[in-house]
Amino acid sequence: MSVILGIDIGGSGIKGAPVDTGTGRLAGERRRIPTPEGAAPGDVQGVVKELVEHFGLPGAVGVTFPGIVQRGHTLSAANVHPDWVGLDADALFSEATGHEVHLINDADAAGLAEARFGAGQGVQGTVMVLTFGTGIGSALIHDGVLIPNTELGHLWLRDKHAESWASDRARELGDLNWKQWSKRASTYLQHLELLFSPDLFIIGGGVSKKADKWQEHLTVGRSRVVPATLLNEAGIIGAAMMAARHAEPATGPAAADPAPEGQPAPSKAAAAKTPASKTPARKAPARKKA
Repeated sequence: MSVILGIDIGGSGIKGAPVDTGTGRLAGERRRIPTPEGAAPGDVQGVVKELVEHFGLPGAVGVTFPGIVQRGHTLSAANVHPDWVGLDADALFSEATGHEVHLINDADAAGLAEARFGAGQGVQGTVMVLTFGTGIGSALIHDGVLIPNTELGHLWLRDKHAESWASDRARELGDLNWKQWSKRASTYLQHLELLFSPDLFIIGGGVSKKADKWQEHLTVGRSRVVPATLLNEAGIIGAAMMAARHAEPATGPAAADPAPEGQPAPSKAAAAKTPASKTPARKAPARKKA
């Protein structure tokens, strides 16, 4: 059993738990600490350090982030402090915790977990995981390999910004019933189906808990649509999966499922010494995690 600590940074809480990366199940009780107001890097760093010390696990740690993550650098700030933009967050957390820490976009983490251990288990071809909450997060996976940072909630449907029009928050703000919201979500899914032709859509986020309210009303052309099954544990599980891939060379069947960025994992020492990046930021509309 390979147990890795996964930590999920959310808008209201930062959650962590040990994960058996062989089975996708939590190997201990989950712990949650409120997200510091403003979510500045130093404050979030302190919470992550507290969680790492609480669980006391050796080895690598996986951490999700509600924004674009590329080679350990956070390139957008979705409802977190703007100081995250361009930051070498892998190095920030590695130095604070004394562990090799690897970040991944929050929706990508949920997508990895659902595709391997959740509703997409055993599905070949293209799987698209969408998290409907305050915004819309997306993860695109083909034959188990993640194409990271798709950010498909920011697509435009003619004159409508997708997540501002079809998220769960849009449903609440517009006082829409589930049938009305499903009509909007169907328009969005049909557009994604035209662009990507997924074999399976997995619907996660806050709406996944109420699948009986909307599932019969969603209509697409060729793809199957199912609710997510891992719910609030998906981000933690996906973060641990990603950290495990970076920490250990893939062998056997797992070799076909590389680390999300397709890059060799940096050593712990290199991560701790890497200075803050000056990589130009890629702007994106803010998306708060569900």
